[in-house]
Amino acid sequence: MRRLALALLLLAVPSAIAAPAHVATRDWSKVASRTPNGSFVEGNPDAKVKLVEYLSLTCPHCAKFEGEAIAPLTAKYVRTGLVSYEVRHALRDPFDFAASLLARCNGPEQFFVVMPIVYAQQPQWAERASQWSTTSAPKDEMAPEKLLPLAASGAGLDALFAAHGVAPAKAQACLTDPHERDTLSAMANEAWHRPNFPGTPAFLINGVAADGVATWPDLDKRLAAALRK
Repeated sequence: MRRLALALLLLAVPSAIAAPAHVATRDWSKVASRTPNGSFVEGNPDAKVKLVEYLSLTCPHCAKFEGEAIAPLTAKYVRTGLVSYEVRHALRDPFDFAASLLARCNGPEQFFVVMPIVYAQQPQWAERASQWSTTSAPKDEMAPEKLLPLAASGAGLDALFAAHGVAPAKAQACLTDPHERDTLSAMANEAWHRPNFPGTPAFLINGVAADGVATWPDLDKRLAAALRK
């Protein structure tokens, strides 16, 4: 009887111990949205730390920073839901304006896919932009709806984005959309009129300026510190 009771007890133990609950994980880097002011945000909207970057697509410092930062930022902080990443455009020139409109053309999720590609190819299209600027007719008096498509074509941005899902007709529509132009103009105006704005790239962490951030290790330390608070 004792042996039978022990056997029954051993059979009962596994069912009595609850199996560890499966913890569902979500890749927050696949989630992106548009804010009321028109900026795009990637990641968990309820993240403890909210990172804002002011950037320019023609800024070589931004290109260098994004080249070293975007992969670890995404893997370590955004994908895990710890940090949300908002991009605000501090436009510097017509090519920046055109590239930003085209990068945003297919919405927030695609923006964060194509932005690293635009930066990686910046040396090529920026060189074409420079050549086009010096060889084409004066553009100072040209209306934006005419200038921006010409600038995009002159820099080869139309071809770059066509290779990444923005068909020519859609590109033209995005470049001539007055609402989006006004949105980006207002965003840039807010950026460049911020007190002590250092230029691009610049960062806010939970609404506070993160001064002195020039490299990925700089930003990594600031994000880790914000998460510890």
